Amino acid sequence: MKIARRLWLKATTLLSMDWLPRHAIAGADAVATGTQGVSPDHPFGTEFPDLDSLATGPWWRKRSEGPNAAPAMDVPRHEVVAFALYTIDRGTLKLTAQLFPLKPEEPREVRLEVRRGGRWVELAQEKVIVPGWSAHFRIEKWDHSLDVPYRVRHGESATFEGLLRKDPIDKGEIVVANMSCNSTRTTGPRTEIVDDQTYRHTEHTAGWIEFGLQFRDVLRDRPTVTIPDDHDVGQPNIWGENGKRSTQRGNTDGGYVFPVEYINMLQRQQTWHLPDAFDPTPTDSGITVYYTRLRVGGIDFAVLEDRKFKTGPEGRLPTLGPRPDHINDPSYDPKTVDLPGLELLGARQMRFLDDWGQDWSGGVMKAVLSQTAFCGAVHLHGARRERLLADLDCNGWPQTGRNRALEAIRRVWAVHLCGDQHLAVVVKHGISEFGDGPYSFTSPALVNSFYGRWWHPENELAGPNAVPGSPLPWTGDYKDGLGNRISMMAYANPPDIQDERQRGDGYGLVRFKKRTRQIKFECWPRFSNAMDGDKGQFPGWPITVKESDNDGRLVFGWLPDLVFEPGLRPVIQVIEDASKQVLYTVRASSNRFQPRVYFDGKYSVKVGLDQPTTLALTASRPRSRTEAGTHTVKLQRS
Repeated sequence: MKIARRLWLKATTLLSMDWLPRHAIAGADAVATGTQGVSPDHPFGTEFPDLDSLATGPWWRKRSEGPNAAPAMDVPRHEVVAFALYTIDRGTLKLTAQLFPLKPEEPREVRLEVRRGGRWVELAQEKVIVPGWSAHFRIEKWDHSLDVPYRVRHGESATFEGLLRKDPIDKGEIVVANMSCNSTRTTGPRTEIVDDQTYRHTEHTAGWIEFGLQFRDVLRDRPTVTIPDDHDVGQPNIWGENGKRSTQRGNTDGGYVFPVEYINMLQRQQTWHLPDAFDPTPTDSGITVYYTRLRVGGIDFAVLEDRKFKTGPEGRLPTLGPRPDHINDPSYDPKTVDLPGLELLGARQMRFLDDWGQDWSGGVMKAVLSQTAFCGAVHLHGARRERLLADLDCNGWPQTGRNRALEAIRRVWAVHLCGDQHLAVVVKHGISEFGDGPYSFTSPALVNSFYGRWWHPENELAGPNAVPGSPLPWTGDYKDGLGNRISMMAYANPPDIQDERQRGDGYGLVRFKKRTRQIKFECWPRFSNAMDGDKGQFPGWPITVKESDNDGRLVFGWLPDLVFEPGLRPVIQVIEDASKQVLYTVRASSNRFQPRVYFDGKYSVKVGLDQPTTLALTASRPRSRTEAGTHTVKLQRS
């Protein structure tokens, strides 16, 4: 299925069953105090001498062995530019070129060329960064109104070509491919699916190159967001705790196992091409950050780092299951694990979401991209007999942090897209009440040969407000094992985890319809035929929702209908006067917008072309929609 003019989202990357060698659990201080024993052969220190070994030291003498071996790193020298990926935002092009490892006698720089006027013109040269074998180009004042062919060159013969697409701002529909969890137990090309990722933990460069080889025909000419997840950094789960060192198997104590240099290498490979970070200050240990925003075709994406600042559970919570992060005690009170001081996104990312939410420059609709779900929409883990009440790896914990994040997403009427869970679901979140929060789409695992999950309520009953006419038996309102309210809209349980055609493999597509302000969620099995139309999707999909339904609070009343100059689609912000609480900040779909409110009181409304800078109403009380009247607002065009 060919995707044209689409942003490709890779929500999580790199999982592996054999995730970590035993020597990696040692409690050394490399992350906290600096890596010891660094050398060209061991760029990450002597504590982890085999880390990224297929791409370091005398790599040309090494081979990956076994039934699911990584691709060979020693390739014909005209093929050493493996792939490239890029974004363009607000006139800045950022492009990463990923190379195979270079031999000692080979040059350590690459060139970026574009085709103009029928000939190739060199724009820049950049050094290849080792470890990691990546090179990074930043071009300011880029004209994103044109399609521009490009190529990355190394030496005399190595070339990788692609297309820097113009911003599809004139398109009425922007389509995002939402994909995650590509098992390396099934190696080789991915001819039957659109995109993918890899599962190699301590060999990130080889695994990243493997991923690029599988999907470079998509990456080469589409803006791409790649978000590294727990397995990318070589861990089964991660609670990053602002970069501290983890010393416990399972990493529930919080932090990172491997050295800062390794984490920064893989983040550089996967995320350097994203627009500049909102706040580039590294963590206390020196790990870089990348949370940012990207605008494509009028859709404004916030890119989050779910794991980096999240608190680890071990030592902070009572033991309620077989592991510090698993809860199986049916008598426990969810409030006992939602303690003061626990972090989810952290204060820095919450400030980012607030700033992003009030700035609509270049944006018509908004969406949030992150690693995992803000709930535990899974009952059975690993096998059908393994029921788990609550998993603290999900973003449903800590609950207070989860609710604050969802409130920020709701304030801009955004949807949330993620992966990680190996089970495709669409849920409507509840914060204070069922259905009052935004929609979220968790994509299926692309190649789910590693870990199955199922949605299967223990009482096998549909919840209240079940989806009318759904072919699925268990939709409706539920509480997850952490007490979070969710409304299950659809799920894609694998019938047989041993059969690659029945284990729930697949990918998601999300269609942002700018003119009607609708979002359509599609969920396609890996081996589906797009020519079959909607019936080729997993049962329960597609699902179409209104942008405004991402704020599901019950409407109490209406403020005056705001009328602007024809052709304007201004930004509208509604504020409750007594508390100064912002109810929402959104862009109108036309030159008229009637604000709704959710409780009695007095309200102010600010408006603007891209930010809410002009006071339009103050001390306005809600009335019925027909009695609220109209109010003409004049805005100065820039």
